[in-house]
Amino acid sequence: MTESSSFAPAALAGVRVLDLSRVLAGPWCTQTLADLGADVIKVERPSSDGQPGGDDTRGWGPPFLKNRAGQETQEAAYFLGCNRNKRSITIDLAQAQGQALVHRLVAECDVLVENFKVGDMARYGLDAIALLAAQPRLVYCSITGFGQTGPYRERAGYDYAVQGMGGLMSVTGERDDRPGGGPQKVGVAVADLFTGLYATIAIQAALRHRDATGVGQHIDMALLDTQVAMLANLGANYLVTGVAPQRAGNAHQNIVPYQVFEVRDGHLILAVGNDGQFARFCEVADCTELARDARFRRNADRVRHREVLVPMLAELMAQRSKQAWLTALEAAKVPCGAINNLAEAFADPQVQARGMAVSVPHPLTDSLRLVASPMKLSATPVQVRRPPPLLGQHTDEVLLELGIDSTERARLRSLGVV
Repeated sequence: MTESSSFAPAALAGVRVLDLSRVLAGPWCTQTLADLGADVIKVERPSSDGQPGGDDTRGWGPPFLKNRAGQETQEAAYFLGCNRNKRSITIDLAQAQGQALVHRLVAECDVLVENFKVGDMARYGLDAIALLAAQPRLVYCSITGFGQTGPYRERAGYDYAVQGMGGLMSVTGERDDRPGGGPQKVGVAVADLFTGLYATIAIQAALRHRDATGVGQHIDMALLDTQVAMLANLGANYLVTGVAPQRAGNAHQNIVPYQVFEVRDGHLILAVGNDGQFARFCEVADCTELARDARFRRNADRVRHREVLVPMLAELMAQRSKQAWLTALEAAKVPCGAINNLAEAFADPQVQARGMAVSVPHPLTDSLRLVASPMKLSATPVQVRRPPPLLGQHTDEVLLELGIDSTERARLRSLGVV
C-alpha cells in the first residue's frame, strides 16, 4: 500500500519523523503524528542468528493476525494497534555503519523520537547533544520512565510500575474495607499512552517554535511525570488539603451520585454532575423528597452525606431494569450509561457512526481491522495511508531515497547492518 495523491491534505504533511522507539509510549506518539500526515520512518532491529528482530511487540501475542489462508502469522495484534501509517526499515545501531545511516536519515528528518535508557543513545553517538549540534533544526524527543534528570534517571521504567509509583493505583480499585478491596492497575497501559500523547503535543509545539526561529530542541518526556500530572483533580485535592485521597471503587471522590449501581438485571452508571440533574433524577425515581432534603440539595452536601444517601439510592435503583432506567434517565437528560464489554462497545451504534473501527488492506490479509483515531479534523482529516508495516518492509525504499544504490544495499545486508 503506497501513498496516493487521492488523499486529502494532511495537517503534518511534509514533516518527516525518524522513529527509534519501540513497545508503546513512543510508537503511540509516532502513530499519532503519522495519522496527522507525518512521514514516519520506524527503525527496528534486524533479525540475526536466527533471532527475530524488530519491535518487541511484534511477538507479544497471541492474538496474532491471520493471513488469507486463515493461518496465524507472526504479526501480533499489539504491534498492529500502534504502528499504522509508518514505514519500517531495519538498522543495527550497534554497528558504526548503522549509526552512520541514522545520521544520514536525521539530516532528512524534522523529528527524532527515541525511548532508549538514559545514556544508551550517547554510546551510539546518537544522543540529543550530538545530533542537535549536527542538525540544529531537529526536534529530538526522548521518552523514558523517569526522565533525563533526577535520582531514578538510569532506571528502566514500565507502565505497571509507574502506575503504582505515580499514585494511580492508590486511587484505583475497590475500597480497602470492602470485598475485593485493594490497589488495581488500569486495564490498559495509561501511563504509556498518556506519555505518548503528551509527547505528540510537545513535538508539535517544538515544530512551531522551530518554524518561527529556525532552532530545534530536546524534549524530555517521562512516564512518571506524566502519571503524576494525570492525577488531575485528585492531585489538586491532595495539594490543597495535604490529605491523600483513598480508593473509592466506582464512586467519584468529589461528586455524588456518580458511580455504578446494581439494577434488577445488571448494572449501570449513574453520573449526576450537578444539582439540577439530581432533582431530575429524583423525579424519575419518584423520590422528590430527597431533592428537597437539606442533606442532599447541593452536591457538597451529598458528598458529605454519601454514606446515608447512596444506600437509599441503591435500594431505589434495584427496583427497575437496566433498559427501563436508561430510557427514563436519558429522556430526563440525566447522565447515565451501560457498562459494555468490547464486543458491545464496537457494536454500539454511536461508536459505529463515529467510525471508530477501520478496515485497511495489509500485505498478509485483505481486511485488517484497527481501532481508528478519535481525532476528527474538518479540513485535514486523519487517514490510514499505510497499514502497520512488515519488519523491514521499506528498507530498500528509504535507503534509495538517501541515494544508496542496490550494490551498497546488498553490502550493508551482507554485514548485518540492515
